[in-house]
Amino acid sequence: MKRYIYTLIVLLLAAPVATAQNHHVNQEALDMADQFVTNYDSLLNSYVITKYTSTTRRHHANINTDYAFDQIPDSVIAKRLASLHTVIPMTFNQEVRSHIRMYLNRMRNRLDVMLTLSEYYNTLFEESLARYDVPEELKYLTIVESAMNPKATSRVGAAGLWQFMYTTGKNYGLEVNSVIDERRDAYKSSDAAAHYLHDLHNVFGDWHLAIAAYNCGPGNVNKAIARSGGKHNFWQIYPYLPRETRGYVPAFIAATYIMHFYPEHGLHPKRVTIPLRTDTVMVERNMTFANIQKYIGIDIEELRALNPQYRADYIPGQNGSYPLCLPTNKMNDLIQHAEEIFRDSEDSLSAAPVAVTSTEERPAVNKKSASSRRGGGSAYHKVRRGETLSSIAAKHGTTVSKLKKLNRLRSDRIRYGQRLKVR
Repeated sequence: MKRYIYTLIVLLLAAPVATAQNHHVNQEALDMADQFVTNYDSLLNSYVITKYTSTTRRHHANINTDYAFDQIPDSVIAKRLASLHTVIPMTFNQEVRSHIRMYLNRMRNRLDVMLTLSEYYNTLFEESLARYDVPEELKYLTIVESAMNPKATSRVGAAGLWQFMYTTGKNYGLEVNSVIDERRDAYKSSDAAAHYLHDLHNVFGDWHLAIAAYNCGPGNVNKAIARSGGKHNFWQIYPYLPRETRGYVPAFIAATYIMHFYPEHGLHPKRVTIPLRTDTVMVERNMTFANIQKYIGIDIEELRALNPQYRADYIPGQNGSYPLCLPTNKMNDLIQHAEEIFRDSEDSLSAAPVAVTSTEERPAVNKKSASSRRGGGSAYHKVRRGETLSSIAAKHGTTVSKLKKLNRLRSDRIRYGQRLKVR
């Protein structure tokens, strides 16, 4: 599968509308600002950005000051939000305005990177969201969550573009252990996030509440509903939610606004042009980054940037089928030296083993499947908790459509313990 990456490697009841004269910056917006800057600055220091970005002066137009934004009437901002063709209500109120102001301030020197990242990621996000019938605009959650930084890690341990916690990630089919963290895999984490958001909407029947639950968990949203006397509107349960979650939905609406209306605020960013063409292959034997570097001559930092899910510079191919992303011009070298890389990787791992998961956490190896991949014939996979057709397809180097055809499935629904034919 070929990817063209330009950077990385990577209305329910509306709340009362505030007046333009009441311009406060609330604590929730300040918290979101700090989180955004932390994740963005980490991204800016990443290998690909530092290697290919030649200038730090990006904007070629005068940028409106906060004072200029404060002069814009609420009715103008509200009208713009209402003009967006979205499934999720783009409610406007003072909280939303405060977050828009925050993003205009914080993104004025960062917007070009966000736009360039979105050129690559949005297609990926949209495909995953559409697969689960989730509104396309939820792709902007990644700005709020991680500033589109696949290596972002929160102070409580959430990781990746979509900031999955360990348990939630595992429940949605993401492998997380001492060797691999698929929360940092853009494709797999996007599929898991879309699935999770779909399930949360099924629980609450409301996208604002589903978004809030994505941030703080469905239990906290249910507590807020109970404390509000049974109300099922985000703005009505707002005072009963955790502080971070109170700012989460306004931040999402604000990020959506900024990505559509930045020119109206004097932001005219130069594009960060980082043409990086890559291919992905599925690996079914152990590989170490050191040996990949040795035989194909790739900078190990670039290898890490392109494959952020591997925590120990090691691809545990013996446990399944895992993706390796490389610059296109390195693919022939990989094919030519594959056997040497496999051989030397096995030797180095035998001499100095990397940290691996416990027996309880390590995914079970389907011996019949592994031998069948080598020798032909049918192969089967037993569905584990949290797995989806997408995660199983990725693990076995196939596609969802092929799995459905092999198993005569009419939908994407599978059940725990089900035996699926994968080849």
